[in-house]
Amino acid sequence: MPVVLVGTFDTKGTEFQFVRDVLHGLGLATLAVDAGVNPPVGIQPEISRELVFAAADTQFDTILARHDRGEAVEAAARGAAQVISELYHAGKLEGVLGLGGSAGTTIGTAAMRALPFGVPKLMVSTLASGQVRQFVGVRDILMLHSVVDISGLNRISRIVLENAARAIAGMVRFQDSTSRVGQSAVGAESSACAEHPLIAATMFGVTTPCVDAARRQLEGTGAEVLVFHATGTGGMTMESFIADGLIHGVLDLTTTELADELVGGILSAGPERLTAAGRRGIPQVISVGAVDMVNFGPRDTVPAKFADRLFYQHNANVTLMRTTPAENLEIGREIARKANAATGPTVVLLPLRGVSAIDAEGGPFWWPAADEALFAGIRETLNPRVRLLELDRHINDPEIATAAATTLRGLIADVSAAGSKS
Repeated sequence: MPVVLVGTFDTKGTEFQFVRDVLHGLGLATLAVDAGVNPPVGIQPEISRELVFAAADTQFDTILARHDRGEAVEAAARGAAQVISELYHAGKLEGVLGLGGSAGTTIGTAAMRALPFGVPKLMVSTLASGQVRQFVGVRDILMLHSVVDISGLNRISRIVLENAARAIAGMVRFQDSTSRVGQSAVGAESSACAEHPLIAATMFGVTTPCVDAARRQLEGTGAEVLVFHATGTGGMTMESFIADGLIHGVLDLTTTELADELVGGILSAGPERLTAAGRRGIPQVISVGAVDMVNFGPRDTVPAKFADRLFYQHNANVTLMRTTPAENLEIGREIARKANAATGPTVVLLPLRGVSAIDAEGGPFWWPAADEALFAGIRETLNPRVRLLELDRHINDPEIATAAATTLRGLIADVSAAGSKS
């Protein structure tokens, strides 16, 4: 299978030709996808710009006539992502390499984000030494700084581009089964899933004892547990892994990102948080870890409208704000609504004596009325078909971890048994 080269071949064709020749010299096949507007230079791509724009449901002649660079880049990004995704699912792609400035990086990384975890992705970019979150997102994209502009070949750019080619060649050539997580998980037999499931778990500092204990118990039964730090990006990454079919079960004990999404904190994982497992129909245990708090940066960055609220200074860079009873009621309802929408086995676990390390009796966020509003929102909204498990324990008590791990393991085993009979 080839390494796909994706970018604007009207402005970067010479550089792409250099990279292609290096890859060919290393014994690798290539396939060029042109997302430029004008005719390509120095190389004739196998997939033309017309096909890329058509994949974005856009008329190429219309884009050309409008002379709107922003519209062209946006359409090229959509088209390239669609083309790359189709190549991957057809088994015609081994890795992706892109070159570009702002437009090329936007297009190339959009295509890379359309691919699952584990597929080699390398972007040589003039922007790689700055803020790259908007390009990388939650994907495993390697950003390589071009050092000089990607504008002609010289003694600097040749070194960077040759290193890029050798890097993607190494990633492609030395892949083994451990780097093919997606393929092994998606196509796994039910019996293998039951014996060695891949489980996603969410954790925050204030729920660490619970999650660590549950993780150890699950690992003791043969499971492999991926723990995601519930900092917005962590939750989004976990959701993407679930959506890609990499995960067999979810231990979603720390749903704090929902509080940030509702109230306006800095660690929201977006409105799609707590939806992927339900859509995929995989077993999940959901709890309410750390929804007693909304996260902000240093104290002076907290919006003025929250001046009268209860705060806890976690450290100089993290300010926690206690959620109110009204906010907790809505958070509880949202958790229940998302649990209700699940198509697979789902259990909601409530620790009735507190939901974080600082929400315990005598702690700075101990507020029984707020917790009770949270629980009430869940109870009044949850569909009877979704199991509700309530324990008179704090979230970091050992009994919660044991209940969570045991329950999830049972759900996974039930799904496996049902699959083996069908």
